[in-house]
Amino acid sequence: MGPTLIDRVIGVAKAYTTRVGEGPFPTELQGSINDQLCDRGSEFGTTTGRRRRCGWFDGVIGKYAVSVNGLDCLAVTKLDVLDELDEIQVCIAYDLDGEEIDYFPTNSDDLKKCKPIFKKLKGWQCSTADCRKLSDLPENAMNYLRFLAELMEVPIAIVSLGANRDQTIVIEDPIHGPKRALLR
Repeated sequence: MGPTLIDRVIGVAKAYTTRVGEGPFPTELQGSINDQLCDRGSEFGTTTGRRRRCGWFDGVIGKYAVSVNGLDCLAVTKLDVLDELDEIQVCIAYDLDGEEIDYFPTNSDDLKKCKPIFKKLKGWQCSTADCRKLSDLPENAMNYLRFLAELMEVPIAIVSLGANRDQTIVIEDPIHGPKRALLR
């Protein structure tokens, strides 16, 4: 397929960040919140069964992914994993040697030294599993999605609230055209 036939590029991101294996992970969580995300999100390696490393959503890496991949919009998955939290944090920048940066370092040694700078958001502390349209989502869940869209500078076209097909809210059908305005 030639590149001129592609008219949309949709990025897929979890509502939080995970990593497999070793290496720098600025937003990595430890303790009970990490365990909760891992358990609720079934964050275990398919082959090895090892727990994935979980962390807060990393907007710095996200913006980098949007830029290098030319994303037009996002599909945000596993929003339901955050349902029980009273507070959710999003990494909006890094502290690198005392300097605030909002870009992804090209040097892995610099990334190892990065400390996340977080924006705290209120959780919604109720189940989203039965939500089937945006208006069904709790206000704080909508605020979280709007914040991600603003931070990433791309609209959200799809929101997933579980593993079942009917737990996916399509805000804009990327193949058959818009159903309604994108979440910005």
